[in-house]
Amino acid sequence: MNSPIDLENRILLKAGEDSDFRERLLAEPQATIEREFGVALAADHKLLVLEDTEAATHLVLPPRSKRSAEEREAAGTGAASLEFLKRTMYDPAPPIRPPAASGRGAGADVLGPAELANAARRSIQRGLDFLESAVDENGAWHCIRFNVADPNVPRHFERPAFISALCVLALQRCRERRAVALCERSRAYIAETMEHPGLWRYYRHLPPDLDSTALCSLVIDAHPWIAFGRNVSPLLANRDAEGRFQTWILAQGEPDVVPAFRVEADPVVNANVLAYLGHHAQTSKAQAWLAAMISEDKLEGASKWYPDKVAAYYATSRAMARTEPALEHLRPLLLDRVLALGEGDGGFGNVLQTALAVSTLHNIGRLAAIDVKDQAAGIMDAQHEDGSWPELLAFGDQSLKWGVIGQFGHGAEAVTSAFCIEALECLLAVLEPG
Repeated sequence: MNSPIDLENRILLKAGEDSDFRERLLAEPQATIEREFGVALAADHKLLVLEDTEAATHLVLPPRSKRSAEEREAAGTGAASLEFLKRTMYDPAPPIRPPAASGRGAGADVLGPAELANAARRSIQRGLDFLESAVDENGAWHCIRFNVADPNVPRHFERPAFISALCVLALQRCRERRAVALCERSRAYIAETMEHPGLWRYYRHLPPDLDSTALCSLVIDAHPWIAFGRNVSPLLANRDAEGRFQTWILAQGEPDVVPAFRVEADPVVNANVLAYLGHHAQTSKAQAWLAAMISEDKLEGASKWYPDKVAAYYATSRAMARTEPALEHLRPLLLDRVLALGEGDGGFGNVLQTALAVSTLHNIGRLAAIDVKDQAAGIMDAQHEDGSWPELLAFGDQSLKWGVIGQFGHGAEAVTSAFCIEALECLLAVLEPG
C-alpha cells in the first residue's frame, strides 16, 4: 500500500502530465488507480473523478455529520456530563475470571515440532471458537473498562472502534477462514464509525485522537479517504515543536475536556502514527525521538496509555516495516530490550506481555533468540477451557495525578485472545517451516 501522505498528489501529478492516464482516470477511476499505483480500494465505496474546466468549477462539500446537533451539543459538555458518559458505556461487565493454572510449558520437551504445531493449531481453533461468540454481529470487539486501583468500581463493557482495530491488527496474522471473516466484519464496523475526513474518537464525549485514528486507518486502508490521505493534514498538524505527534486533535468545536491532562508525546501513540504514515520528512523527527527513547532506555513510565515497555517495542516493530530503512538500526536494540524482559520461567511476564514479546521478535526477524517450543507451550497452557485467554490490562490511563478516579484500565479476554493467536501464528512460522 502506498503511503497516504503522497498518493493523492501522485495521482494528480500524473494526471497533469499524462493525458492518456487522465482520460482513463475520468472514465474508470478505481480500476485505473489500482492498476497504475498497485493499491486496492474498497469496492463498496463509490469513487468519482471530476474535472474542472474553463467553463465549470466543482465545489465539493464534506459529508454531513453522522451526529445530530443535539448529540454534538451533548458530547461537547464532555466529562462534566456524567449522564452522557454513562451512555457511552454498555452493559455492566462480569467479575474477572481467575487465570488458568499454568505449568509454563510443562511437557513441551517431550513433544516434537510437528506435535507441538498441531497442538498450537488446535489452540488457535479453540480461540476462534471463543472469538466468534465474543465479537458481536456488527463486528465490534468488546472491551472492559475497570479501575486498576479499586476493584469495587463497577466494570463496564465498551466498544470503541479503537478496540476493534487493535484486535484486528493482531488477528489478521491468522489466515484461517474464520479469522479472515471476523476481520472483515470488524472492518465494516470500523468504517461505519469513521468521521470525515478519516478520524476516530474513543468516546463520543472526547475529541478525535491519533491513536484511534492511526490504528483504524491501518485496518481500513482500502477506503478512499484513507488511501488518499484525507486525514493526513490533521495528523501532521497535531505535532509539537519537536515534531512529535500529540494524542488529541483539539480542533475548533471539539469537546474541551482533555487539556488539563493532555499527553504531549506518547511513544506508543507515535509508533502507531508512524506505522500509518510511514517514512517521510514530516515524520522524521518523531522517528528520531522514538528511536532515542528506545536506544537510551527511557520508556519506563513514558507512556500514559500503555502500562508496559513491551507495548512500545511491539508498536515500534510494526512501524519499522512502514518506515524502512529509517528505523532499521533499532533491530538489534529491540532484540536486547525484549530479551531483558525475560523471566526465570521462560516467559516475559503475564501471557499478554509474553504474546507481545513473541510477536515483536517475529516482526524483527529474531524468533531464533528464544525457545520457540517453550513459548508456544506456555501460551497454550494459559488458555481457558472455552478457548479464551485471561482478561489482562492491555492499555489505560495509569496516571496517579487524579488518584483512584483517574486510574482506569482496559482489557478483555477477547483482547488477550487476539494477541495470543497472533503470537502462536508467529511461533508456527518456525514450528511449521515451509
